[in-house]
Amino acid sequence: MNVLHINFMSVICLALTLIGYVLVKKLHRKFPYMLLSPALFVPFLLIIFMLVFHVSYDTYMQENQWIVWMLGPATVAFAIPIYEYRQVIKNHLFSISLGIVAGMLSGIISAFYLAQLFSFNQETTYSLMARSISTPFAMELTSHLGGSVELVILFTMITGIAGVAFADLVLAGLKLHSKFAQGSALGNSAHGFGTSKAFMRHKEEGVAACLSMVLAGVFMVLLGPSLIHTAVWLLN
Repeated sequence: MNVLHINFMSVICLALTLIGYVLVKKLHRKFPYMLLSPALFVPFLLIIFMLVFHVSYDTYMQENQWIVWMLGPATVAFAIPIYEYRQVIKNHLFSISLGIVAGMLSGIISAFYLAQLFSFNQETTYSLMARSISTPFAMELTSHLGGSVELVILFTMITGIAGVAFADLVLAGLKLHSKFAQGSALGNSAHGFGTSKAFMRHKEEGVAACLSMVLAGVFMVLLGPSLIHTAVWLLN
């Protein structure tokens, strides 16, 4: 495959990514099913295209890496909901903090034992242990741990999808009456996917999910490396 062909296919992939996202987003608004979510359906279509035309991951990323780079500014934008709902944070500071701590610890410990079960190497293990927060934060965290950015993106998406798929069933079983508690659970467990699901259920749930997701991400980036290294040392 010559350089010209690689560049051409990379540009085609960029166009398909952007156009596909716009079209699928419109489709999802009309038919709001999880499988038609742009975060799921567009990658599925792109994978089929890349398999059919034998396009490598490196070729795809040649013109699309700036999309991943945009996750950095998106992380900064997360400060907006924290500021807008600062009074809500003050009113529910204890419950939010307790939920974040529980989510951090359960995510780290469960990921470690899952990695041990499948005999993952250190890079994959650290990537799996960093996946318990939204993608921008998980990418930053795993870069400090020595994990794989590509793997942590995949693990984070799988976590979010699974969280949304079982959200209604689990929340019904827990019989949580507080919408704030339900939203916090969704934000902590399913991140961006969970926040979208929470807003579909109720605005108060969405606000709680957004705050929990953002604050959990901030705390994990700050404390995650120490917590994960300590957990690996203690659990080994």
